[in-house]
Amino acid sequence: MAAYEGEAWYGSTYNRAVIKAEGDVAGGKLQESETQLLWRHAVSTFWDTELGFRFDHADGAPNREWLAFGFKGLAPYWFEVDATAYVGPSGRTALALEAEYDIRLTQKLYLQSRMEVNFHGKDDERWGIGSGLTDGTAGLRVKYEITRQLVPYVGVEWASKFSKTADYARAAGESRQETRFVTGLSFRF
Repeated sequence: MAAYEGEAWYGSTYNRAVIKAEGDVAGGKLQESETQLLWRHAVSTFWDTELGFRFDHADGAPNREWLAFGFKGLAPYWFEVDATAYVGPSGRTALALEAEYDIRLTQKLYLQSRMEVNFHGKDDERWGIGSGLTDGTAGLRVKYEITRQLVPYVGVEWASKFSKTADYARAAGESRQETRFVTGLSFRF
């Protein structure tokens, strides 16, 4: 299985059009994807608001559309925070919280800790999602800055599904917890 994650934007410091995309590919086929089209607006030196649309696709499940509102920024002690609330048809709601923290080991080498948790307002059996805290991921990555624009990394992530989401996973023959080794390349231009 392979995964992808990316973010691209166009605009100024104060207003940007942003595309965020992530997903999983297995056997040459897209298994699951999440794509967001957002307008990001700076509200202070370190904080931006985001407003837009999210589209989810999964093999064997109906597509889902959401309205998205959130904020992204740099919290005290240099934690990068991303929090987004989603509202969909039929009263569907979700909340995604993400945080990252970088520890510089040398001028070019650093350790990044990451954490992400997701909450949903109601069960969605077709997507295998229960209400409440549905899943979470914690990980560590070692990154090396070849240049400020080119940064390869290696790391490990621990992912867990909780409550009814874990029950749906067990019923589908999937694991409730998994450890993943990750490698990738961050680049900016």
